[in-house]
Amino acid sequence: MSARRFLAAVLVSVALSSYAVSQAAPAQTQQRQASKPYTGDLSIFEHPDRDKKLQIDRVMDLLGITAGKNVGDIGAGSGWFTVRASKRVGATGAVLAEDINPLAIEYIGKRVVKENLTNVRTVLGQPDDPMLPAGSVNAVLLLKVYHEIAHPVEFMKKLKPALREGARVGIIDKNGNGANHGVNHEVVEREMGEAGFRLSATYDFTKADGQDYFMIFVVK
Repeated sequence: MSARRFLAAVLVSVALSSYAVSQAAPAQTQQRQASKPYTGDLSIFEHPDRDKKLQIDRVMDLLGITAGKNVGDIGAGSGWFTVRASKRVGATGAVLAEDINPLAIEYIGKRVVKENLTNVRTVLGQPDDPMLPAGSVNAVLLLKVYHEIAHPVEFMKKLKPALREGARVGIIDKNGNGANHGVNHEVVEREMGEAGFRLSATYDFTKADGQDYFMIFVVK
């Protein structure tokens, strides 16, 4: 091969490689925004009319939370939902109260002692991993916390091993852009699908403000 032909072949090869790279780049999914996890006063979650606004008993009914079941409270915060789930599942059930904030875990730990919640266990999670034991829960609720998860697909994939057969995962949140303490429900459905879940049901009765939604997912 002549030097001229060799050089031409090299230039063609480089051009093709550059073209392939430029075509592959758009396939990368842009990371959506997420809200900064709440680290303020935990008592704000304890306002007296919250049960009524969220219709939390109906939420637990739809998630199949009954006596003897094990429940995961992801992003438990002050333990507001933990306490209600604890009473629902009774002595033969259990609640795993998970949070990535050590102060929240400490707060719930003190509440467990004060209110004698013998069926509650706290779990210090990680931003991309709830750290729940394998096969530990029949139902999970993420109450106004999904929009704070920076890598939701990875997080939910790591949640899957903790789910028992037929487990339901509930997400209560509000529509938003991710950074404004909300995330559109279409985005949630897409991300959960990528994590290996399918949408089982969706409701808009929580708070009845036209923005909040309640979605239930199961493993595909």
